[in-house]
Amino acid sequence: MTLLNTVSGITPMNEYVHLLNHNGACFRIHYWGAMPKHYNNIFHKHSFFEICYVLEGEGYYVEEQGKKYSLYANTMFLSRPDVLHQIESEEGLFILYVAFELVESESSEEWVKIIEEAKQSSKVMLHVNEETIAVLLWKSLLQQAAKTDCVLFKETITSLASSLIQSLLEVFAPFPQNKIQEALPNPNSLLLYEVKLHIRDNLSNPLKLIDVADHFHVSGRHLSRIFVSELGVSFSEFVQNERIQRAATLLKATDLPIKDVAEESGFSTVHYFTSVFTSIMGKSPGRFRDLT
Repeated sequence: MTLLNTVSGITPMNEYVHLLNHNGACFRIHYWGAMPKHYNNIFHKHSFFEICYVLEGEGYYVEEQGKKYSLYANTMFLSRPDVLHQIESEEGLFILYVAFELVESESSEEWVKIIEEAKQSSKVMLHVNEETIAVLLWKSLLQQAAKTDCVLFKETITSLASSLIQSLLEVFAPFPQNKIQEALPNPNSLLLYEVKLHIRDNLSNPLKLIDVADHFHVSGRHLSRIFVSELGVSFSEFVQNERIQRAATLLKATDLPIKDVAEESGFSTVHYFTSVFTSIMGKSPGRFRDLT
C-alpha cells in the first residue's frame, strides 16, 4: 500500500462511512485517520474506542498508572473508553487509526455484551503480521477508498469497513467460541445455496443429479439428502419446479413461441412441457398466457 493511497483514502472514508450496520451490530464511526509522522501527545481520553495500527516507526503507548507498551511496525493498540493515555515517539510513527462506538439501542444484546468485555480487555497492544485479516482489510479498505470513481464505491467501502471493525474487535476481545460457532452457516446450507444458483442459471441444460453433484465435488446421494432435509423436496422436484417457474415468467413477460419457452426452460419437447405445465399450473401454457 503506497503512502498516496493511504492518505488519499482517508478523506472519502470520513465523508461516506459514518454508520455501519452488520450482523446485529450498529457502529458509529467518529473518524478515520492516517498520520505518516505522529509524535508525542499529551495524556487524554475518549468516550469511545480508538484502535491504531503502526506501519512504521518506534515509540510507546502509555496508559494511566504508568503502564507502558513498546510500539513498532505491525503493532496494534487499543484505547478504551474513559482511559487516560498518550503516544510517545521522538522520530514519529506512521499510524492508521479509527474511532468508533456501538450504538446500543440499534444493536443486539450479544453485541452489547461483547463491547462491555472489550472495555475490560487486558489486551491493549498486540503484535500482528501483514497477513492478519484485520490488517488486510484495513489496507484493502484504504485502497478501495482511494478509487472514488469505481462502480458501487460507497457500498464497497461500507462493506469492507463493517468487516474491519468487527475484525479489530476480535483481535482485542475474542468472541466466545460458542457464539462464533452459532454464527457460522451450516455447510450444507452453503452448498445448497450454490447448487440452487447453478440450477437457476442453467435451466436450459439437462441438469442430472449425478452431473450437478460431480460439478460440486459431492456424491449424488449426499446432494439428494441435502435437498430432502433442507427443502423437503427431491432434487428432481426442485429442478422441475424451477423449470415451471421460468416458463411461467417467460410466458408472462415475453412473446416467445411456446416451443422456445419450452427449450429455454429445459423441456425436451413441447408435448412434455405442455403436459407437465398443465399438471402443475392447472392451465395449458397457451391458456396461462392468455389469462395474464
